Amino acid sequence: MIYLDYQATTPLAPEAREAMMRWLDGPGGDGFGNPHSPHRMGRMARAAIELAREQVAALMPPGGRVIFTGGATEALNLAIRGTGRGQGGSVAVSAIEHAAVLDTARDVGGCHVLGVNAEGRCDPAGDLPGDTRLIAVMQVNNEIGTIQPTAEWHARAQAAGAFYLCDAVQAYGKIPLAPADMIAISAHKFHGPKGVGALWLRDGVDLAEVQTGGGQEFGLRSGTLSPALIAGMGASAQLARERMEEDAAHIAALWHRARDLFADWQLNGSADVRWHGNLNLRRDRLDVARLMSDCRNVMFSAGSACASGSGRPSHVLKAIGLSDAAAKSSIRLGFGRYTTMEEIEQAAALIGAAAKAQDI
Repeated sequence: MIYLDYQATTPLAPEAREAMMRWLDGPGGDGFGNPHSPHRMGRMARAAIELAREQVAALMPPGGRVIFTGGATEALNLAIRGTGRGQGGSVAVSAIEHAAVLDTARDVGGCHVLGVNAEGRCDPAGDLPGDTRLIAVMQVNNEIGTIQPTAEWHARAQAAGAFYLCDAVQAYGKIPLAPADMIAISAHKFHGPKGVGALWLRDGVDLAEVQTGGGQEFGLRSGTLSPALIAGMGASAQLARERMEEDAAHIAALWHRARDLFADWQLNGSADVRWHGNLNLRRDRLDVARLMSDCRNVMFSAGSACASGSGRPSHVLKAIGLSDAAAKSSIRLGFGRYTTMEEIEQAAALIGAAAKAQDI
């Protein structure tokens, strides 16, 4: 099988798996202790978590702290809900945010949707409601790969007296992160394990807890932490930091080859201001469901994996001006560290042949 769905999830790095194994001990081992217990095994597990906290923080802006969560969805909910307890005000979000941001902003009320241009860029000079308390604009879009001017959005939020929340799920470990007040990430998007993520908080940002319990994670996120998952996340963060330039060069080479191989397809999103590991393409009158069936050994997406099977056109592709038909005729190829050039070429041959067969 050829895996080209890196935006949905990434393969677990061997180094991350190795870091996790110690903390999955059964009877007779010493790695299964509760990290919130005061005895020796608990302190050992806690030390592993604090090491991982430092490893994750090393790729964040200076002057903040890392709060571990069950994933980016939980982190985003904590940020949006935790900054708005009893405050009211508007939450301004880009039209191409992940559902974890869009749906949460709508649920808390006062959601103001910021439009994007045909490339998926959200202009920081646009109008904002006068009572805006929070701005959420992601760094790299998960469906079309467009990179947003996040530094400018942070400055705009400061000028408006609002918090700036950045969904950096697709950016963390791949490109440098811009300054923000809050940043959400998920380990399985940068070769870590599923089921763990984090919210980074700039120093001086105070949140209200949104779930009550034992008060773990600085009184903001209750629940027993998993040393194994967090150790894996830390190891994958450290590896991403060490390999960032090497990975980016490899992925850029894959991108340019893929662009050549799919030269007769239309690109969705920006051709220039984007993450090169995301290639979102469309072909007139393409039956994507049939294409996926005909190319069942190539793992790719018909839009965002989070909404696959809904039958609805992608809200991201609609926001950049595509018709329903064009949006439903689009596919997303995602590749990264462990993708080979041979896999790109084989996949392009299979997808191209299956797509051309539909023209007959």
